[in-house]
Amino acid sequence: MIGTTRYPHVFSPLDLGFTRLKNRILMGSMHTGLEEAENGYARMAEYFAERARGGVGMIITGGIAPNPEAGVGGKLSTPAEAEQHRTVTRAVHAADADVKIVMQILHTGPLAGTPDCVAPSAVKSRIGRFTPMALDEDGIEKQIADFVNCAVLAQQAGYDGVEIIGSAGYLLSTFLVEKTNLRTDRWGGSWPNRMRFPVEVLRRVREAVGPRFILIFRIAAMDMLDGGLAWDEIVELAQAIEAAGANIISTHFCWHEAPVPTIATMVPRAAFAGVTGQLRKVVGVPVITSNRINMPAVAEAVLARGDADLVSMARPMLADPQIVLKALQGREDEINTCIACNQACLDHTFGGRLQVSCLVNPRACNETLLNYLPTASPKRIAVVGAGPAGLAYATVAAQRGHRVTLIDAGPEIGGQFNLAKRIPGKEEFHETLRYYRRMIELHGITLRLNTRADAALLQAEGFDDVVVATGIAPRTPDLPGINHPKVLSYIDVILGRKPVGQRVAIMGAGGIGFDVAELVTHQGTSAALDIAVFAREWGIDFEGHPRGGVTGVTPQVAKSDRHVTLLQRKADALGKTLGRTTGWTHRLTLNRRGVQMVGGVEYLGIDDAGLHTRVNGEPRLFEVDTVIVCAGQTPLRSLFDDLQKAGVKASLVGGAFEAAELDAKRAIDQASRLAAEV
Repeated sequence: MIGTTRYPHVFSPLDLGFTRLKNRILMGSMHTGLEEAENGYARMAEYFAERARGGVGMIITGGIAPNPEAGVGGKLSTPAEAEQHRTVTRAVHAADADVKIVMQILHTGPLAGTPDCVAPSAVKSRIGRFTPMALDEDGIEKQIADFVNCAVLAQQAGYDGVEIIGSAGYLLSTFLVEKTNLRTDRWGGSWPNRMRFPVEVLRRVREAVGPRFILIFRIAAMDMLDGGLAWDEIVELAQAIEAAGANIISTHFCWHEAPVPTIATMVPRAAFAGVTGQLRKVVGVPVITSNRINMPAVAEAVLARGDADLVSMARPMLADPQIVLKALQGREDEINTCIACNQACLDHTFGGRLQVSCLVNPRACNETLLNYLPTASPKRIAVVGAGPAGLAYATVAAQRGHRVTLIDAGPEIGGQFNLAKRIPGKEEFHETLRYYRRMIELHGITLRLNTRADAALLQAEGFDDVVVATGIAPRTPDLPGINHPKVLSYIDVILGRKPVGQRVAIMGAGGIGFDVAELVTHQGTSAALDIAVFAREWGIDFEGHPRGGVTGVTPQVAKSDRHVTLLQRKADALGKTLGRTTGWTHRLTLNRRGVQMVGGVEYLGIDDAGLHTRVNGEPRLFEVDTVIVCAGQTPLRSLFDDLQKAGVKASLVGGAFEAAELDAKRAIDQASRLAAEV
């Protein structure tokens, strides 16, 4: 296979003594919501089996609770529940007997979202709903026994091992940190006492499951907390965990409440792998690294540098279940790359939605519900518009055997993704366009660029179906002075068609408004492309590794030479509609650059003096050189209306169907589902 030469480290087996992993890439743990869904374990079985067939060496499931107070949806504490889990393990081992499947035991502690949540002390998390109940001695013993019971049942259910998560602000990690562990008994106070609970959990699990069962412990190698763990504490904990019986140590970065991004697209690829590499030097068991490793070449580089023994890819396995197989076969250009947008995965998880999926792959977690089966009746289909919706429809339809012609008035495919890819921190969007360009070639789609399709043309060519994916047009507010020379559309600004002044007002604070503010205030190299720049901007010290990795390190964000004000009509705080896992990073970045954010704005007019408004009822003039309009979009559906009048069968998808807010997640999902049925 080509991949074994190109990626010798990735495709090198790992011997654990009593068993071995066939390669060095694993599917990392991520909660899917299938654990709570109707017929969820059957769906989960096919979800994991598809990844097993895709070539991964090991799979770690989403978190499974050892008891009701642990808080996550899936639970394993009874033999009946073990039978549900057996559905999953059987499916994975049937798909590929060499793939190991490991169940993560997750006790969320103070983040459990239930009034029965527990912790070492009654300290409420900044992001938790309830103040946890402090465990007494009997309570601690109960929790340890529940971890052991869960692991034993996992073994009986056919899992090859368990991962115990001791990071992220969940139960085990709250014992480790002084700010959340205020105890003065043998479970708190000194460092040896604070690490006693996680070490004891792992020691007793190993005693119960025996030596021929994979035990992984997930440690916070850098927790990003002010007052978090010191490096010598992390080393001592890792060595104690190894001595207690762990086969593998998995490194994690941050607590969920830490004010440093670790999973967003603005984070450089493999930004934290060097920390894992430092820990690898002081332990004798294999170590796993993770976070923003989304392509085989990145994984190979991490392994070749000696930064890890294994590489975890969680979200990349949502985006493309065959990522490892494609690397092995030399088909990297066919990989549907994770762009770390989080919109359909982690935003769903942390936003309280049950169902996880993937923006670029709507089949993720829907493997039993959404399939692209070969068609028995091939059709000639015209897809007008090569934005995300049109590309998704064309690809799925052609993959199923339809003869597809993709038409776009512009000179390149991509639509709104061609705007997104120009925003600093969103460079990963180039990967999605590379993927679709390859799909057009692979599936024989006829591509016509620089072609404006009209009803007469489409009718004359006699297509069986026409799909209108013509997207949106920026909405122009009905406002005095809206045609003033200082007024620019966001498209002109992002494409660099017109110069932007030094004093700027941005009308509209949705996703596009924030993107434009990022673009016009950005200076220098994008932090997403340079780990050193990223570290400076977020106050991370990878070299000195102070307590928490951040303590005493001041973020250094280059101030913009522009004076920018971001405005919205609503009186709410700006950015509330942004993604749950990424919105705060955009707000914080712009605040550090000096961007002013003003809500409760009524726009009155634009003239030579600037933008006239009322803010919370009071008149206010923004004396600016440039007004950038990000005031929403309207659907471009005139072609659809013309086709309807001409009696031509047509369907609407994407922004042309609904343009309330640009939403590639909805557009790709809708288009893929329609193309699966045509």
